[in-house]
Order: sequence, then structure tokens, then C-alpha cells
Amino acid sequence: MEPIFIKDIRVGMKNLALTFIVLEVGNPIMVKENHEVRTLKVADATACINLSLWDEPGHLLSPGDIVRITKGYTNMWRNCLTLYVGKGGDIDRIGDFCMVFNEQVNMSESNAFDSQPVGNNGSVNNGGKGGGGPLRPVLSQPPPLQQSTPNLAKNMTRFPGPSEQLTQPPQLPNSKQQNSNNKMGSKQGRGGMKMVRPDRR
Repeated sequence: MEPIFIKDIRVGMKNLALTFIVLEVGNPIMVKENHEVRTLKVADATACINLSLWDEPGHLLSPGDIVRITKGYTNMWRNCLTLYVGKGGDIDRIGDFCMVFNEQVNMSESNAFDSQPVGNNGSVNNGGKGGGGPLRPVLSQPPPLQQSTPNLAKNMTRFPGPSEQLTQPPQLPNSKQQNSNNKMGSKQGRGGMKMVRPDRR
């Protein structure tokens, strides 16, 4: 029984031997006779696929486990290509985390067979993209924002607050102030305030 890569899996295959890493473990679904079924997302260096496991094996596996199975077979479940382990098949946990995988090519998607570019040797031509990666990549944090407030403060115009409002009118230029004074003086020189006499009845 020769090992096979996930990218080469097709519907109806039997007696499959694969080695993969567990990426996700779905919640258990209760079926008849109190059995549990879990759907796991597993991957190797070429692609990923859904794996359906019953009862204890699905309960014991966790994301990051590297697993080898024998006597696997494939079938369609809800229009998704799904991998199963047949009777008498083995499920062995052989390690954890240290494995290259490719989850960009998902064989359980309906268009997986059409989206794979095939090279001359029948292998997937990733063109330097996809590839593998760690199970839980650590995303780098964006650089901290630069404080731009001090620079803006230099160019800002400060307006007086309510307590700082001017009580005197702004001074006019000299020429305008003189003209204003002359006009005011001429009005005052005409007699100052004018008295209004009440009308006689």
C-alpha cells in the first residue's frame, strides 16, 4: 500500500495510505445508536480535505496532530469529497506541529479539480504560491502610529477663550483712527446732546 498525496485523491478510491496534519476538529454530531461523528480538516504539502471519523478517534485527535492512516477510502458527502477510514484501518498519531501543509487547495470544494493547474509530471504547479506554513502562524503587529499632534499644534492658531475675550474694540490703523476721531469731534462740536421737548397740549 503506497502512500498517496491528498491532491491525487478522487471519488471512489480505496485502500489509501496517507500522512497529514490536523488543522481543525469540528463539533461532534450525534447519530443513531449514540455514535458521534466528527469532521476534521486535514492537510499535507499538496492540499487539504475533510476527514470523517466516528467515536473515539475523532475525540482524541486535536489540531496540530500529525496522523498516518491506512485503508482509507473516499466518498461524496453533501457534495463534498470526504475521506473515511475503513474497517480494519489504522489511525496512528506520529507527531505534532512540524509538518508543511497546503490549505489553499481544498479537495472537498466542488471546484477543486478544475482549479488545480497540473504540470508535466502531474503534480500541482503552485508557481511559488501557496506552499506550506506553520499550523498557527503568528501575525506580525502593524507598526505603531506616529504621534502627529505636536506637529499640528505648531501650525494651529490659538483663539481666546470666553474669559479672554477682548473688552476694547480693536484699534484701527493710524489714518483710519484719525478720521474717526475727526468725525466724532465734529459731531460733538455741533452742540453735543440734543434735547427733545415734549409737545404742548
